[in-house]
Amino acid sequence: MAPRSTIDLRKKTVEIVLKKKQLTDVVARVGVVLDISGSMTQQYRTGIVQDVVERILAIACKFDDNATLDVWVYDNEFSRMPSVQEGSLQHYVTKQILNNPSIHKFGWNNEPPVMEDVIRKYTIEESSDTPAFIIFINDGGVLKSIKKVITRSAVLPIFWQFVGIGKSNFEVLKRLDTMQGRVVDNANFIHWDRIDHVSDEELYDKLLNEFPQWLRAAKQKRILR
Repeated sequence: MAPRSTIDLRKKTVEIVLKKKQLTDVVARVGVVLDISGSMTQQYRTGIVQDVVERILAIACKFDDNATLDVWVYDNEFSRMPSVQEGSLQHYVTKQILNNPSIHKFGWNNEPPVMEDVIRKYTIEESSDTPAFIIFINDGGVLKSIKKVITRSAVLPIFWQFVGIGKSNFEVLKRLDTMQGRVVDNANFIHWDRIDHVSDEELYDKLLNEFPQWLRAAKQKRILR
């Protein structure tokens, strides 16, 4: 199990941010999609990705009735991983991803297939009126074809929060807010060179910045009830 003090402190920080953004009554399914392309090798091996999983699990603990975080990893292939709860968090990345020979890792980027699997899980396999909040971690090289997936999924109860880490220019992701042809704006992009240098409060504040706006717009368009 992860050190209780760490995850508990992070849940308290999430709670503060949720109150500030008037999200305390929101129920949502939470998923994280982790880039595991070759350029991410160092972030996995130094524990940065493990820490990111813990930080996002704290959000899931407040949004999700089961306090569960769904996880995907992708490079040019993708894997849907076992979901994470507090009891399975410790060494999750090492045990489930790095030491798992069946997981394709450190190849090149191909986002659309993993995005389609996220859509499949939340709208076909586990269809629900509960919104899905998807945090998508990437360090650059995103394919332009993600725009088609995002546009098509604008009528679905899924919000894509892209997080860029590192020094790439993220040209495709920077244009998400100005994409045309969607019923609602269902995607946002934020960027940090070093996510491990960002405080929990800043991280949660930025991650949850556009989600409330999407919730309101999706209800107006009857995407959500």
